[in-house]
Amino acid sequence: MTFRDDVRRGIAILADDLTSAGDGAAPFRQAGHDARILLTAPASPPRHAVGVTAVDLGSRMLDEEAAASRTRRAADLFAGSELLFKTVDSTLRGHVAAEVRAAWAGSRRRAVVMAPAFPAEGRVTVEGVQHVRGVPVHESDYARDPAHPVRCSDLTTLFPEAVLGRPDRAAELPELIGNGALIVCSATEDSDLDRLVASVPRLDEVLWVGSPGLAAALARRCARATDTAASPPAPARRPLVVVGSTNPATRRQLVELHGSADVQGVTVGVDPAAAVETLCGLTAPVLTLRTPDERHTPQTAQALAHSQAVVVEALAEDHTVDALVITGGETATTVLQPLGATGIDLIDEPEPGVVRGLLTGRLPLPVLIKAGGFGDDAMLLRLCHLIRHRLAPGEHA
Repeated sequence: MTFRDDVRRGIAILADDLTSAGDGAAPFRQAGHDARILLTAPASPPRHAVGVTAVDLGSRMLDEEAAASRTRRAADLFAGSELLFKTVDSTLRGHVAAEVRAAWAGSRRRAVVMAPAFPAEGRVTVEGVQHVRGVPVHESDYARDPAHPVRCSDLTTLFPEAVLGRPDRAAELPELIGNGALIVCSATEDSDLDRLVASVPRLDEVLWVGSPGLAAALARRCARATDTAASPPAPARRPLVVVGSTNPATRRQLVELHGSADVQGVTVGVDPAAAVETLCGLTAPVLTLRTPDERHTPQTAQALAHSQAVVVEALAEDHTVDALVITGGETATTVLQPLGATGIDLIDEPEPGVVRGLLTGRLPLPVLIKAGGFGDDAMLLRLCHLIRHRLAPGEHA
């Protein structure tokens, strides 16, 4: 696929939460496209879209009917995009079936090609069944997610009408697309996803559905020769690490961060005042704000997220902190909106599942956002080093 500068209609990414929006847009940014995340859907379609627009629909936090309705409206809004990509979580959390069907209806695309595999993070699709590091997702930690537990790993159960696609039969895709099929594609390696994308002659006939693995494959096909690399922001004086995800991986990363660096932090309660007072009195160069380690009911999680938002706003407004490292898409959305942020201009993707950018709006803070379940135990330590030092895009901390 090539873009002609005079007729480019842009790339649109529809996501159910903020980390998915970032994960979907970041590979295109790396491939030379300008990219921006919008924290809410715009009222009207862009007239002259150039580059990538990723929209956080916030639909994972809605009930199924509301999520489908919001997704269909957004797909209709961006139906004129040259490439339309609907993200799904690589562990199948959220309203996957309802949102995909709604996006297909709104997009008016001939067919759906769905490939949720993200091999770099151990999430693969085998004969239509989604696995995380060798375990079907409904038997993994994601089955115990307090807000979005995964009950089904088999995409053919979620989509009984689907046709299964296999990497060794990618040549059949054009015919299936011509028949208007919903095609669920298995993939265990990035090369499987590349083969899948390469087999589709016209990318604009398809609603593409997947996770960062498929986004990266599409970005490789749509790569631009022009270098539009953005300059990284100035090193942060004092970042705040905001941990709302209860995923065990994130909690291990937080323990590693506190054990390996000059870091101080607090655990927030439903009353944020004590956390604000404590953090303002600390002296470490890196501060952390976390929710309690145990999993919470949706109501308690919402109250704690609100408390985190109050704390972040107070510390950012009085310049106690000048950069944010946030884990979890719902946490990021909740804490960024009170800051007057309307979106994020992407700089790069320093690691899988992590995006770096600048907030657009009242406080243009540097921000790193990490999906809750991604990364090894040292990831938060690396991200804090990255945001406190001047490293070029793509350079590792």
